[in-house]
Amino acid sequence: MHGPVADFFRWLDDRYGLNFSPFTDAFDGERILLGLRTTVELSLTCIVLSILLGLIGAWMLSTRSRLAQGVVRFYVQAFRNTPPLVQLAFFYFAVGGLLPSAGRSPLIDGYGWAVISFSLLAGAFNVEIFRSGVEAVPSMMVEAAAGLGFSRLQTYRYVLAPLGLRICLPALTNNLVNLVKTTTLAYAIGVPELLYAAGQIWSEVMNVREMMYLLLVIYIALIAILVWVMERWERALRIPGYTP
Repeated sequence: MHGPVADFFRWLDDRYGLNFSPFTDAFDGERILLGLRTTVELSLTCIVLSILLGLIGAWMLSTRSRLAQGVVRFYVQAFRNTPPLVQLAFFYFAVGGLLPSAGRSPLIDGYGWAVISFSLLAGAFNVEIFRSGVEAVPSMMVEAAAGLGFSRLQTYRYVLAPLGLRICLPALTNNLVNLVKTTTLAYAIGVPELLYAAGQIWSEVMNVREMMYLLLVIYIALIAILVWVMERWERALRIPGYTP
């Protein structure tokens, strides 16, 4: 690799012995970029799916069906009370081992199981987050919707969900931050995310310290971007004068 950035990191290595090989070696740089792209894609996919699961689960809890409520409560307790790494291993080895293979490849690869596992985990927490937001909506709003002839689904869709989302956005932000950090566990089943790529590099170059510095900076940047987006979303949804 050539250029002022590569030259700076070569000087840093020569002067202080800090070998940031992804900035001086093209192959290591490609591995880190692949890991970053995989982490971002995995995080975004799980964020979207977990929010959908949270909204659906909160709606099922608001219905009169005891079966639906029982299923959601079991799901929430199962995923909240077990370690994320155990869940990931369960899906990848136990459930994945029962599925037929597509030729020489498994029906669902490691990336797919990571998406399923992390989405279900974060979705379980989102159910409780959205439930608390829905329950904080003033009852007069629900009564007004009933007076307008809204069905229970319409009331949830047009009244409870929009207002409840505004209330629970800070808690949702915290859960999504934890979700992004949890994606590092995907290295355990061979998903080439950031930690996996960094591990490959430091096992060959023996620059563990430098790769830890780099991972720390990258994750701080990713989380900062996520928090900034969520804060902008919260400000955009704010209703002047509305205080539940």
